[in-house]
Amino acid sequence: MPRRFEDTRHLSGALVRFEEALARSRAMEAAWETTFFGPDEVGLVQRAAIEAARLDARQALNGQRASFVRYVVRDIPRVRLETQTPAVAEALYGHALGGIGPLIAPPSPMPEIAVSRAVPGTHGRDYWLRFKSPSARLGDMVTARVHEPLDIANPPTIILGHGVCIEFDHWRGLVDETDELVALGFRVIRPEAPWHGRRAAVNAFGGEPIIARFPTGPLDAFTGAAQEWAVLADWARRTSTGPLAMGGTSLGAQMAQLVADQSRAWPERLRPQALLLITHCGQIAEAVLHGALPEIFGSAADVFAKGWTPETIQPYVGLLDPARSPPIDRTCIVSVLGRYDRVTPFASGESLVRDWDLPPENVFILERGHFSVPMTLIRNQAPLERFAAVVRGLR
Repeated sequence: MPRRFEDTRHLSGALVRFEEALARSRAMEAAWETTFFGPDEVGLVQRAAIEAARLDARQALNGQRASFVRYVVRDIPRVRLETQTPAVAEALYGHALGGIGPLIAPPSPMPEIAVSRAVPGTHGRDYWLRFKSPSARLGDMVTARVHEPLDIANPPTIILGHGVCIEFDHWRGLVDETDELVALGFRVIRPEAPWHGRRAAVNAFGGEPIIARFPTGPLDAFTGAAQEWAVLADWARRTSTGPLAMGGTSLGAQMAQLVADQSRAWPERLRPQALLLITHCGQIAEAVLHGALPEIFGSAADVFAKGWTPETIQPYVGLLDPARSPPIDRTCIVSVLGRYDRVTPFASGESLVRDWDLPPENVFILERGHFSVPMTLIRNQAPLERFAAVVRGLR
């Protein structure tokens, strides 16, 4: 920011408070790491206390953002853009333009997965999985939270992806469909997407690189997540004989679509048998270039300024689009769309649903926008109940 603000004292104080909250959060995260993944056994009461303290500390850190709201009206970029030129993109991903399959093939052998100690959850017990990402472009540690119902032998499992910039394991009171799915008998695996939560890049907010680094940000995130979901699918099959489903909201739904589509070439045990897609669209370009978020972040203008055109963009982002034929049995796909969604534009999602010829009883079009659809699902559980019925029919 220019050094001309009269409220420098306020800004200095806000930065100090932020650093203090950051230090507390990092200290609690270290204690959490030792408690849940360390070599020494820790009692259940202490585990629950450490988890609560970790969430409190991270919530307090996230809440420091409110101190900077007064500066949003200034001419300050929302994202530190790192748009690549077409030449750079070709050097990194030109070899994949003929097909993305080789980039996201399931790893062999599968990486070793560490399983944490557990704490009580809303409808069962919660614990975490940890493994190294098999993606050569990422290579960091993946953390996934597992919400497991009690007293259900071999529950159905859904790998559930979250939206961009959503750090579900680091806020209290986020609205999503996890608790409802667990109450319906699902084991829910929630992986942290690349560059989110514990995987956030240095000097970036959660999810920022996906937006900032076009086109390699989306390509790295989606191809990496696809391989990571293959690892989680393998673990799910090894730990339950119940059906395997995939799904998510927004970014997570797009990842689920990609995995389901590409898994046609994978071993059958790694393929999802059902999909729950919430606020999804048929073409990634519609979201990253024409959706509401690029307008907020100013990313689309920067993309075209770097020499991209719609014709040169499509071959790259098109790698992440699902085929126009359903990736699994169409009767096992449940779609939830918001008619006023401008983030993952409604028309694009509706077009995909129409091409897939989903059964009418599996399609839910809510009179909502992008962010109000998940809130509606908390009160109107018909889509989740329909999905549960679909999965029950797979047994």
